[in-house]
Amino acid sequence: MTNARIHLKNVDLKYKQYGYREVSVKSYVLKRLHLKQPHMVHDVHALKDINLDITSGQRVALLGHNGAGKSTLLKTIAGLYPVAQGERIVHGDIRSLFELTLGFEMEATGRENILYRSLLLGLTPTQSKDLEPPIIDFAGLGEFIDYPIKTYSAGMLVRLAFAISTAVKGDILLLDEVIGAGDTYFMEKAKKRIESLITHAKIMVLATHDLNTVGQLCNRALVLKQGEILFDGDPAQAVDFYKELAQRPSGI
Repeated sequence: MTNARIHLKNVDLKYKQYGYREVSVKSYVLKRLHLKQPHMVHDVHALKDINLDITSGQRVALLGHNGAGKSTLLKTIAGLYPVAQGERIVHGDIRSLFELTLGFEMEATGRENILYRSLLLGLTPTQSKDLEPPIIDFAGLGEFIDYPIKTYSAGMLVRLAFAISTAVKGDILLLDEVIGAGDTYFMEKAKKRIESLITHAKIMVLATHDLNTVGQLCNRALVLKQGEILFDGDPAQAVDFYKELAQRPSGI
């Protein structure tokens, strides 16, 4: 594929919630005794009328406080959240680096999980077998690769997930913050691997709070607030807008 593209038109996304939430027998009893008022939970309007076109060669930063919609926008682009209203068109193979350990089979071994994840990435069993040795070497798990991953430490699990997720390059790279992936030595390897992925990707979209990274890696930036795009343009101007927005009485 020569041209990668992300196109969102009038995209709205809401998280449906129950009108009332009972979290325990105790809370139910207290409510019945009128000792505790029920907590009303409303639908969350996560993305509001998003219109966005990203084409080959663009490195896009997403800025905004927690809850602004950055991760939701990334997952919508990735196709993890179905678009009920509006239009989503994506051309190009997507590689996502967020929630790396989600979907692992905890009873299976590390080696078996390499196969499962590779198949989810669209690889054939033969391609998965070819990738297995470099993935195991990169993760640095040694004999533990044949242990059930429920026995792994958190750092080992993230290292394996990172090694699998970054073993195959894609046209569109979606990143959610910096990957924390173990000890200093592994972090250095992970940094170089991410730099290689960014170099080879036709499009990168990065959700971040690190304003220095925006200027170093990106040629376009969006500022989001409560699911809306308030700014779309030059990274330096976006950072200034973000800082100014944070100083307003209503905040970000």
